[in-house]
Amino acid sequence: MSTPGTTSTPAVRTPVPVVLAGARGHGRWHVENIRRLQDQGLVRLVGICELTPLTEEEYGGELPAQSDDFGALLDATGARVAVVCTPIPTHTDLALTAARRGVHLLLEKPPAPSYAEFRRMADGVAEAGVACQIGFQSLGSLALPAIRELIADGAIGEPRGVGGAGAWARDEAYFRRAPWAGRRRLNGADVIDGALTNPLAHAVATGLALNGTTRAEDVTGIETELWHANAIEADDTSCVRVTAGGRAVTVAATLCAEHPGDPYVLVHGSRGRITFWYKQDRVLLQRADHGPEEYEYGRTDLLQNLLDHLTTGAELLVPPAATGAFMQVVEAIRRAPDPAPLPSTAWRSLPAERRRVVPGVDGLVAAAADTLSLYSELGVDWAPYRPHAPREEVTTR
Repeated sequence: MSTPGTTSTPAVRTPVPVVLAGARGHGRWHVENIRRLQDQGLVRLVGICELTPLTEEEYGGELPAQSDDFGALLDATGARVAVVCTPIPTHTDLALTAARRGVHLLLEKPPAPSYAEFRRMADGVAEAGVACQIGFQSLGSLALPAIRELIADGAIGEPRGVGGAGAWARDEAYFRRAPWAGRRRLNGADVIDGALTNPLAHAVATGLALNGTTRAEDVTGIETELWHANAIEADDTSCVRVTAGGRAVTVAATLCAEHPGDPYVLVHGSRGRITFWYKQDRVLLQRADHGPEEYEYGRTDLLQNLLDHLTTGAELLVPPAATGAFMQVVEAIRRAPDPAPLPSTAWRSLPAERRRVVPGVDGLVAAAADTLSLYSELGVDWAPYRPHAPREEVTTR
């Protein structure tokens, strides 16, 4: 409140110095997002960490400081926030390098390739007292609280479970984009770059969030089925069923779709269901005695939310603890037998698109999400029915 005769002046926010580790590949998205916030006067990009320096042509303008030594770059620039978008096996060490310097973090998903590495990262960040946001952008959607409110109000009756479906296409070059691409391990280190843990990880994390079971201790069982049509180690066609909160969260994914579409999460209720296309922030409510209702929502950028947390005390949307259940899934996939190659009769090559497709997999993915079933329970010939699918025992500390 202003006193008589005075005029209140809005507080001026000093731009926060930011360093980006990993500016190629998906890192280009972070470059553009940081530029957007820089134009608003919220941040300054003061450094880029890359093994091979960017050229001005790649970056699209005058470059900030560059170094292949992340710690030295943080020290030299006085960065207050670091965005880490580097290969999965490097996440924990780079996060701890920043945390030891008191630098806050936006850490790309998946946060780590194993539950042990995740705990080492999360515990180290907590001990250092820095804020850490995990980069599940879908969890910044304003649709999530709206869906939770619909569920709480009984719009679809009693929640029965959550399905997730991701039918995407990736060409052969995608699996050659980096030495770790499509690998489960590299040089003795875990990578776990599969469909469910990296490109369609948002479907898993969002499904768990809408089930209200995001903490590691919420998970009581995990069943996995992992396959690949491409010549890779990891899975490109897979499904997982997580038992959490007494309900099933089943997510089916493929990178070999015939007709790729937007991934979605489906909340099943006793009197209806809610479909959430999380890349579009679009929601479809279908319930008994009502016509379909469709809504579109905005989204809170996770880096901006981190900045708000640091400056105004806003609650972090995706702290490490909110990804514990997801990391249980990563760990179950890591510990599962290596993905099985699909028989040559189950896939075909599209030479013009330089990719492989699995005929019928689009419908299979949708059916899994619709029925909360695993592939082996849906009558597909390459996934023979298993009356008792192996269930990963889940423990936390």
